[in-house]
Amino acid sequence: MRIALGADHAGFPLKEELRAALEAQGHEIADFGTNSADSTDYPDYASAVAHAVADGAADRGILVCYTGVGMSIAANKVEKVRAAVAFGPEEVRLTRAHNNSNVLTIGAKFTGAEQARRYVEIFLNTPFEGGRHQRRVDKITEIEQQARTEGEKS
Repeated sequence: MRIALGADHAGFPLKEELRAALEAQGHEIADFGTNSADSTDYPDYASAVAHAVADGAADRGILVCYTGVGMSIAANKVEKVRAAVAFGPEEVRLTRAHNNSNVLTIGAKFTGAEQARRYVEIFLNTPFEGGRHQRRVDKITEIEQQARTEGEKS
């Protein structure tokens, strides 16, 4: 699977752990940084990863910051992206199965490396169930399209 990966300074160590694990599993990784623990701005990495997913350059995206929340907010500003914060294994499973989430955000403050690897495994291996959930995802897409149309009128 092609995975876009990104983190700010707070998520850098965990991102590195995840990158190594994903590469060892044979995934193709596009690492959008950061590449050190020097202070950075999380929206820069969220944007890069989200655009890679939205444009089809990556199948899924994984973002790591201090809480996971900022990355999720920023990534969700990109049309076609459905980013969700990893709070627990069942939430990660359900966000894939029910919401067809394509970007997972992880809070490094609250998530250890082993737990993060488990979340990523669930995220990558859980299929979207479709059915009644597709109708709801389609409604999310309609909201995005409506916002774009309203923005173009401005």
